[in-house]
Amino acid sequence: MTEPALLPLQILYLEDLRVGMTERYSKIVKSSDVVGFAEITGDRNPIHLSEHFAAKTPFKGRIAHGLYTAGLISAVIGTRLPGPGAIYVSQALKFLAPVKIGDTVDVSVEVVELIKERQRARLSCRCRVGDTVVLEGEAVVKIPPRAQEATGASSR
Repeated sequence: MTEPALLPLQILYLEDLRVGMTERYSKIVKSSDVVGFAEITGDRNPIHLSEHFAAKTPFKGRIAHGLYTAGLISAVIGTRLPGPGAIYVSQALKFLAPVKIGDTVDVSVEVVELIKERQRARLSCRCRVGDTVVLEGEAVVKIPPRAQEATGASSR
């Protein structure tokens, strides 16, 4: 399976969204991704970076950072649903199972509520490896209305 290098951008405005809309993304977790995430964040926990250390843990091998996996949710929100212009208000996460190097993470984000008077959407977020849910949660994002695009106004 070949994965896309980058998710293509899709801009959705508040008026475009409907409850039940869903976007998906799949990503194979590479060792270089995990090392890069450790470099960016400073989280050098050896469970992510040292095969020798990780082999002695209950996971029996290296695992990806939980927030790396959560970052894949951010990729969907920031590029596809709702896409560019969306601003995170909150994100709640439950980490349910480890993600290992070489796993394919399948991400889904679904609109579960629209709060139009506040220009917000509540999104259900889920990451799976095969049939196992490894992470689930909920995000609230602020979405610009289409009228804002025309005027270039910003009210964040």
